[in-house]
Amino acid sequence: MSQHYFSQQNFDIRLEWGSLAAEYLAQDAECVIIVDVMSFSTCVSLANDQGALIAPWPWKDDSARRYATDIGAQAASIDRRFSEHTFTLSPASLLKIPSGSRLVLPSPNGSTVAFKAREKGVTVFSAGLRNCQATANACRHFHSILLIPCGERWPDGSLRPAIEDYVAAGGIIAALGERCRSPEAEMALAAYQSAQQHDFAALRQCASALELIERGFATDVDLCLAQDKSQVACQLIDNFFTPQPVP
Repeated sequence: MSQHYFSQQNFDIRLEWGSLAAEYLAQDAECVIIVDVMSFSTCVSLANDQGALIAPWPWKDDSARRYATDIGAQAASIDRRFSEHTFTLSPASLLKIPSGSRLVLPSPNGSTVAFKAREKGVTVFSAGLRNCQATANACRHFHSILLIPCGERWPDGSLRPAIEDYVAAGGIIAALGERCRSPEAEMALAAYQSAQQHDFAALRQCASALELIERGFATDVDLCLAQDKSQVACQLIDNFFTPQPVP
């Protein structure tokens, strides 16, 4: 990337939005943490907590099934609605996923960023509010860390910044402790500290949460906004996000 001033290379802890951050900045970091709170990262965390593996896949179509066959997994339904034996991008659908399951989880945000970051040859983690501290503990030894709040998409496919991802990224930055942070990372930390003071009440009224509640997924919002319920970090190893217990 020719515009070196965008790289944040002078700082240990960096932050930039969306898939283009992975495209342009990931190769300059040792570790990338993707943050897609509602709902990819929360799904990965819940599944990993129970010993299930999650394979990211960027496209919500029949290609997910073909990919699942290729890697010896099952594909989640692209419809968020679920029954007892159906897994989807709804975190509630994964509360009882059996240990040892291998699930391909299509997601146009978290999965897409994970794919792009992996292509850069860096260590990739997925994280949300529910495993901020665990992720920070697992990543503390890396010198340079890029946090990527994934955001959502407008109907035309362009990035819609999502404040829940920004706040959760700030929570991980807080848990990493005193490091040399870029201004972008410092602002996310400030957003987290402000939201935490009010028990994340504002996040329950953000656009992403209101959309899920209106569609009947209020339980998913509760799961996504529960902080540090997990002691497991989620690292992308080969094709799958894999649980990494940390002290």
